[in-house]
Amino acid sequence: MIALHPANPNILYVATNDYIYKTRDGGESWENLSKGMSHSRVIALALDPVYPATVYAGTKGDAVFKSYDGGQRWVSLRAGLEDVTITSVVNQFVFDPQDNNRIVAATTMGVFETQNGGEQWQKRMEGMKEVLMVVTLGLDPTRPSIMYAGTSGGVYKTEDGGQHWEKANNGLVPPDVLKSSRALGVTVVQVDPFAPDTIYAATLAGLYKSADAAQSWTRIAQALPDQMISAMALDRARPDTLYVAGREGVHGSTDGGVTWRALNKGLATLNIRSLAQSQIDPKVWYVGTNGSGLYRSKDGGDTWESMPPVRDAK
Repeated sequence: MIALHPANPNILYVATNDYIYKTRDGGESWENLSKGMSHSRVIALALDPVYPATVYAGTKGDAVFKSYDGGQRWVSLRAGLEDVTITSVVNQFVFDPQDNNRIVAATTMGVFETQNGGEQWQKRMEGMKEVLMVVTLGLDPTRPSIMYAGTSGGVYKTEDGGQHWEKANNGLVPPDVLKSSRALGVTVVQVDPFAPDTIYAATLAGLYKSADAAQSWTRIAQALPDQMISAMALDRARPDTLYVAGREGVHGSTDGGVTWRALNKGLATLNIRSLAQSQIDPKVWYVGTNGSGLYRSKDGGDTWESMPPVRDAK
């Protein structure tokens, strides 16, 4: 998991299998930030978009931690998250673009919302009866009351900020697959910032696209060498441009997913776990690999360079 500072390109956070690390010098050196936290593995990391020294960490087995000072000290946030037990995972945080204290979390025990920066959480699962495990959330940046949840049983949509959810699986989940709830496995859902009725859903069984706000879905990108997609990102600066990653590296499309090209030059390992675009320079991208650390591209993914390993942290 990679979290990038929204204003300072030299600051980034990486969650590994063991700890959270932070660099303040563009990756030349790393600091272990996990002191004061439990030993639970960190799955989700997010920086407050308004006050980026405020960091949220979602864990496997110990709910949510928050730091007000860039990760130096952590406090446990558990009020309302009693359902998120020792076997549960916090998969993702999404901030309301109009209110940084309103955060929605995707967990293996459902969707939870806070309106006060994590001090208190409420479960938001009305209408999501068939599933429990929520892996990913995609928020419409132009209409924050509209959200899409990628679950173990397809996609659900809310138009009222999570108060009520409805299935949005037409064309996405075949009827026979629905009977086995974890057969599809949505991994990432994202709303196109240039055309918010266009939604992309990455799954463990291919990539899907909707042009009508999830009323219907079409499978795309079937020529990709690996249909088990672990990461996806839509380019903030270029319409119709998206990147996906999995066990065969990074692939990019500039025509909304019709055609693709491999973007793996410089990568020693093609098994990609995470993918992130700089909020400052849209040509700068980062990938986290399974086995050979962190890489950075300064040319939109055309070439990659290895960054100093986090195990050398001081």
